[in-house]
Amino acid sequence: MTTERIGLAGVIGSPIAHSRSPALHGHWLRTYGIPGFYIPMDVAQADLKEVLHALPKMGFLGVNVTIPHKETVLQIADVVSDRAALIGAANTLIFRQDGKIHADNTDGYGFIANLRQNAPDWQPALGPVALFGAGGAARAVISSLIEVGAPEIRIANRTRARAEAMRAEFGAKVIVYDWVQSAEMLEGAVTVVNTTALGMAGKPDLRIPYDAISPTALVTDLVYTPLRTTFLAEAAARGCTTVDGLGMLLHQGAPCFERWFGQRPEVDAATRAAVLSA
Repeated sequence: MTTERIGLAGVIGSPIAHSRSPALHGHWLRTYGIPGFYIPMDVAQADLKEVLHALPKMGFLGVNVTIPHKETVLQIADVVSDRAALIGAANTLIFRQDGKIHADNTDGYGFIANLRQNAPDWQPALGPVALFGAGGAARAVISSLIEVGAPEIRIANRTRARAEAMRAEFGAKVIVYDWVQSAEMLEGAVTVVNTTALGMAGKPDLRIPYDAISPTALVTDLVYTPLRTTFLAEAAARGCTTVDGLGMLLHQGAPCFERWFGQRPEVDAATRAAVLSA
């Protein structure tokens, strides 16, 4: 009989049944022969602090955090990484052996790693980025784009004040456009990003002047249900290189898995297939 504890991890949100993270981490646990489980947990905001402090006692090594808890966990964590503090949200918690909860954010890493893998010729420093949306996902994307040398990030959001808040936090590289100025914003952009939920199954499409996108631009959508949104299909029809949003989910999970289970997983075709078939 083995006395070794089985490692546990999971994802906390509300709702959570739609999450593909259990399929992702379950695939890696099986692939690398690691005894452990990754569990989806629907936790109400009022119960979050109590649940997080109970999980390490139950053998949990850490958890992913999703809507609506990504900002709240920063107030609960004992240690917050510079990245999570800059973005203002965490998607990853590590339960340390000293009893402290460490919060980090791997979304920006996942965004860049997805583009590097699926568009290896992409050179973000060559010109401006045009970005739609100003929510939590946009914050992680902007932070990562600045880090890899994007010279200018143009933002349009239906509520301009939220975009202005991004400029106030991230500085002069961020330039705010009104939503109706999207054609002007797209002019000369080498990278075009949708961080909104528009185009997701059950939501309206992102309606922008697609003919304003340069055929040489890299176009990516954070939405991955469906994999090929109207936004990506229209861009591809113009000759653009397009990258869907599923890879961001896969890549952001890799450093989390390594921290919890001690194995850096590979994001490959089998990983993608496992998540798509879930």
